[in-house]
Amino acid sequence: MFGRRRHLEEENEQLRGEVNRLLGLDLAAARAEGDSIRSALQQSRQEYAQLQAQLAQLRAQLVQTSIDVDLQEVGVYAYQHPLEDAVAYKARLADLTDHIKVMARGDGAVLAATGWTVNGSMAEGRKMLKEYSKLMLRAYNAEADACVLRVQPHRVHTVIDRLTKVAETIAKLGKTMGIRIAPEYHQLRVQEIRLTADYRSRLEEEKERVREERERQKEERAAALEFEREKARLAKERAHYENALAKLTANGNAAAAAEMTAKLKEIDEAIAGVEAREANIRAGFVYVISNVGAFGPKMVKIGMTRRLEPEDRVRELGDASVPFRFDTHALIFSSDAVGLETRLHTMLRDRAVNKVNLRREFFYATPAEVRDLLREAASEHVLQFHEEPEAVEWRQSSKLVTPST
Repeated sequence: MFGRRRHLEEENEQLRGEVNRLLGLDLAAARAEGDSIRSALQQSRQEYAQLQAQLAQLRAQLVQTSIDVDLQEVGVYAYQHPLEDAVAYKARLADLTDHIKVMARGDGAVLAATGWTVNGSMAEGRKMLKEYSKLMLRAYNAEADACVLRVQPHRVHTVIDRLTKVAETIAKLGKTMGIRIAPEYHQLRVQEIRLTADYRSRLEEEKERVREERERQKEERAAALEFEREKARLAKERAHYENALAKLTANGNAAAAAEMTAKLKEIDEAIAGVEAREANIRAGFVYVISNVGAFGPKMVKIGMTRRLEPEDRVRELGDASVPFRFDTHALIFSSDAVGLETRLHTMLRDRAVNKVNLRREFFYATPAEVRDLLREAASEHVLQFHEEPEAVEWRQSSKLVTPST
């Protein structure tokens, strides 16, 4: 028994030693594996940091060219140099261009190192610096001229950023000889870009005002012709009634003469009404129209006309510039149609289709929504209101479209 017990203890001790050995091996392997993982993780973090730095550098060098991004960043164009008109901008640009030319002809446009030698010759060094400086300035000016040529108000920041990157690239390429574009000269060219953008924006605004003024004058001429034609028609009709009244009076037909006198009074009132409309340049009709085929069901145009027949103006708007005619939803006569139109435009300003040129008269709204606004804004009589557009041509055209197979 004693010998067997001792044998078991020895065997147990051997097993315990083997277990400890195995545990030691597993622990060492686990530690080694853990060290390997930590090393890989550290390397991954370093690589990630390097990639982040590279991404930041690439973003800094990236020139955004998307017009949509530019519009979101810039929003409605803000003038850097708010002058009175395009002529003033043109004069300022001419002065700035002269200043740029003077600086470019001198030595102030490009900076370079001093004491540069070629084969030990200071003269050859100065010659090389001068030639390389001219070459760099020529490249910079070519890009600057291209920027000025193609800049548009909504892309001014993109163009300036592009020119700045060119100046930075020239500084990198000319680092050995210290060649770089002078900051003052670069700022002059940036100012030229901004001033050119201002000039083009102001020029477009003035063109738009001219177009609107021509349209207004055309509308006024059409209204004046209508007034003249209506007064001539009423005057001719009045002359007929006066002749008839004279004959009836001569024949002693008192009852018929009284009827003719009443007709003459009505004509006189009509003539007075036309003359009053002609004299009151604010009186007229405010119209609410839509064009489902061209613009969809949730867009209306709200405008004003002084015509005696406002539908004539609506028909003109539906000319060859749109594929279908406009439908009239509402006509409101007002002694102050200009003010009524302005009130409606103000109520719908946040729904304007053109957010930049607020003189445009299209709005994202349904006829029913405009009708509710009319109840607030118009105390005058609404001559007619139709919520659903007829859109005859559009509906017929839709039925004639052959489904694609």
